[in-house]
Amino acid sequence: MRTLLQAFFTPDLPAVKFAIKTLIGAGLALWCAMRFGLEQPQWAFMTAVIVAQPLSGMVVQKGLARLCGTLVGTVMSVVVMAFFAQTPWLFLLVLATWLGFCTAASTLMRSAWSYAFVLSGYTVVIIALPAISNPLNVFDQAVSRCTEISLGIVCATVISALLWPQRVEQLLAKQARDAWLAGINASKAALSGERQERQGLLGALGRIVAVDAQREHAWFEGARGRQRAVALRVLSRDLLTQLRLARGVARQWRQLSAAEAQQVQPWLEEVRHALDDPQVPVLLNLRERLLAAVDDPQLPTVQQYCLGRLALLVRQLLTAHDTLNAVEQGVAPADAPRAMSWHRDIQMASLYGFRSGVAFLLIAAFWLATGWTSAAGGLTMTAVLCSLFANRENAAQIGLSFLRGVIYSLPVAFVVGQLLLPQLSGFPLLCLAMGVPLFFAALGMTKPAIAGTSTSFALQFIVLCAPQNLMRFDVSSFLNQAVAIVLGVGFAVQIFRLIGLRNPEWHAQRLLRAMLVDLSRLPQRPLAGAENWFGGRMADRLLQLARHYPVLPEQSRSRWDDGISGLDLGDELLHLRRCLAVSTSPQLAAAEQRFMRALEPVLLEGPEAHSVTALDQPVTELLRVLSEAGASIDRRLAQAALLQLQFSWRQWCEQSELNPYVPREVAPTAEADHGFA
Repeated sequence: MRTLLQAFFTPDLPAVKFAIKTLIGAGLALWCAMRFGLEQPQWAFMTAVIVAQPLSGMVVQKGLARLCGTLVGTVMSVVVMAFFAQTPWLFLLVLATWLGFCTAASTLMRSAWSYAFVLSGYTVVIIALPAISNPLNVFDQAVSRCTEISLGIVCATVISALLWPQRVEQLLAKQARDAWLAGINASKAALSGERQERQGLLGALGRIVAVDAQREHAWFEGARGRQRAVALRVLSRDLLTQLRLARGVARQWRQLSAAEAQQVQPWLEEVRHALDDPQVPVLLNLRERLLAAVDDPQLPTVQQYCLGRLALLVRQLLTAHDTLNAVEQGVAPADAPRAMSWHRDIQMASLYGFRSGVAFLLIAAFWLATGWTSAAGGLTMTAVLCSLFANRENAAQIGLSFLRGVIYSLPVAFVVGQLLLPQLSGFPLLCLAMGVPLFFAALGMTKPAIAGTSTSFALQFIVLCAPQNLMRFDVSSFLNQAVAIVLGVGFAVQIFRLIGLRNPEWHAQRLLRAMLVDLSRLPQRPLAGAENWFGGRMADRLLQLARHYPVLPEQSRSRWDDGISGLDLGDELLHLRRCLAVSTSPQLAAAEQRFMRALEPVLLEGPEAHSVTALDQPVTELLRVLSEAGASIDRRLAQAALLQLQFSWRQWCEQSELNPYVPREVAPTAEADHGFA
């Protein structure tokens, strides 16, 4: 309640600015639609509210995605009507199939452009359903809806760019520094061996994922925004590498005896002290002294390995600091990698699409069985709700929030639309009557806790008032439409509750099987983009595992440990490949290829009791070739990574023997690879 009162009665200045911009953009869209004599101006009005975002780049991208989705949905609606208008059941089945396909595609897309699939899904329903009684007019209606929606997009984009513009690329600089600081803190926690390392790692990964998600919006804010977006790709890679090296130092340190660790402890303390206040001159000096210490012949080999990894970590800290400066200055480095990759599960996306299609078909069956004309509005709302939320794990909770907004809008829309507007005339009074409720709704849209309810309130308020040049006021029609909307939204929420897909244990198993598939691909993955490819996917999976961890059964909580073991193994493999990439020896390159080929089937099968010694022979052979290739710091680091890889694999197999997580009958195979894009 306190959040509600604060949002509406003591809003902050950014929220007020956002609400004013939203109303001006929506009002301009409504005026233009009425001035041009469009058939249903409320669609332009509603579109301007839907695409409203606090940052200008986000408005442009969301508007473009909505425009693309609307165009595709418009074409598809004409095609569906042309082939299936005379067969109602087949017509509805095709609509449900298309809706399910778009829901699945938006789940797999995992970017801001997924909104285009959402729009293309329910735009077909919006255009085709009202035209089912008169199929010959479907083309005219499709052109009208597309024109109205495009007008709303243009008006919202122009107002957002001209009035109090807030650029994404300026926010990215602050978010990039926050991610860099989170990476520093996670590195310190790893070096300290703190119990809170899990929280530090998740915090850093969450920051990296969040800032990378904002990167796409900056592309629509000019050359400087694009430069910062490219620099952010490099920063994501450098921060993932930094976390990998810090955790590698911690793993290597655990191999030291108490006496050996005490002897080199001052170096570790000095690095940790440097992380408290990272300064370039201090880090440069520290790196040079670490490299000199690595060449000390009096140090045992295992201590040289630790100091060598510390030197690599310090070098990576310097690299990440330079990349952060590039982001803040808006200068793209020349060696920008590809964008971070994400976990994509085709089978889970198909289940979400199935849930969306079933919900639509069931309420469509009710519509056909009753012949209730106004139920078409409820069917449209079901399609909208399924497109937006059917691919969420908490779809029922989000749907209930949406339903609350619908219920709150009914009395307000009745008072404004049926009692107040008939007494008014002229566009200014229309804007005043509708603008006051929408202003408060826009204030609520800035607060995450009530954003869904406020957005739903705004949209349903516009639908029920339906502003246009020739207004029609009919209480019976209003009540029929209101009941249909509540019924459609409530029905969709109930379907989401009945077809629940929240099974944390099963989901965790699938995440770990996908991780094994990626581990088996990593040996042959091009090294240039391997960090963002593997690191991005693992960050996504670990964040999902952490979200499911509290609700997992006690015997299944080893899933998190399995995820960390997979991350450690992949990190060591990446470290090994980077160390070996420096060498120009043909014998070493051939030995590396043999080792990687032997590694792939072992990783694909996963940790099993009989696989404890599976890497012993390949490791021994590669170690022999490394020893014969001569002494250098890169080869010593490669030897350390190879031994640590062998040790991590043994440890994981022994851990899995106590807590098996992949039954033999469902162990991943090469044929199962198609399930993960």
